[in-house]
Amino acid sequence: MNPAKTVTQDQLKDFLLNVALARPVFIWGAPGIGKSSIVAEFARQLGLECVSLLGSQLAPEDIIGVPQIVDGKSRFCPPLNIARGEAYCLFLDELNACSHEVQKSFYSLIHDRRIGDYILPEGSIVVGAGNRTQDSAIVKPMSSALVNRMVHVHLEVSADVWLGWARANYIHPMVIEYITIRPDHLWSKPPKTEEPFSTPRSWHMLSDALGELGETIEVGAHFEALVYGCLTPHHAGQFKAFVKQTRQKFELNKIFKGEVGWPSKAEDRDILYFLAHSFRAQVVKNLPDDEGAVTPSNREYAHTAKRLLKDLASINLEIAQMVVADSDDGAQVPSWFLVEVVRDLPRLAVR
Repeated sequence: MNPAKTVTQDQLKDFLLNVALARPVFIWGAPGIGKSSIVAEFARQLGLECVSLLGSQLAPEDIIGVPQIVDGKSRFCPPLNIARGEAYCLFLDELNACSHEVQKSFYSLIHDRRIGDYILPEGSIVVGAGNRTQDSAIVKPMSSALVNRMVHVHLEVSADVWLGWARANYIHPMVIEYITIRPDHLWSKPPKTEEPFSTPRSWHMLSDALGELGETIEVGAHFEALVYGCLTPHHAGQFKAFVKQTRQKFELNKIFKGEVGWPSKAEDRDILYFLAHSFRAQVVKNLPDDEGAVTPSNREYAHTAKRLLKDLASINLEIAQMVVADSDDGAQVPSWFLVEVVRDLPRLAVR
């Protein structure tokens, strides 16, 4: 399903509080971006137990139960985890990963709030969630009858919202600092091949593992295996360089102030690459797209940036060209700044 409108994590919480109390809601979103945890927190806010069913592991009898003979008549007895005596939040996770037969068994539960003779207690809430076909996840087309029984909302990742949550939930300081610098690395599109990729969930896993390593983290084989086992390979390499550079004297703010220069040793090439990426991100953030909006402080910043680009090009021309080249993430260096760079530093023109 293609989103007409998306919501952030905080907006989804408000959406559930205003909509899910009246009608079942289905949350669409990529793997690992927090759908399950948001629903669990939503249930806690309401003082309800959250009962989670994983659609990919269900058979029809797990929903409707099995028939029993009572007074000479057959009746279906729904399972205990559904047939509860008090109001609760029923979370149907990976609902669009289950078979069509299982999907059909949810029809009356979602729309009529009942299974056979059992009716959900007053105040109970039903929320579903699932991945999208473009996420390379196990999904099956949802029948129109099932789609039409729920209100649909699409969840997107917001680094600012996640960072607020991370600071309140003891996420490792290095993870928080890195995502603060590179918020675009919080999530990456699931790859077509079987390899790790970055999501809020994978950063959380990395944080937990870093916590177990203790205060002193050695950037060695064990650390590399951990990082590359959690994140998109490019993000893993950048995070490794970040951790490495925090243990050395090279920091971007010091380079801007002229207190230190770009790292020039061959063994520091990964640090140079990371700092150059961070440098590009700062240029994009601090310089306006419209030249008409440029202030004197912007001019001073641009002058410093051009000087640093010149110094960087003297160490590695390819990395310096990367700073001003087009990027796939949609965040581009302002065109007026590029014109000045090419005019003053023509060898930085990307061929």
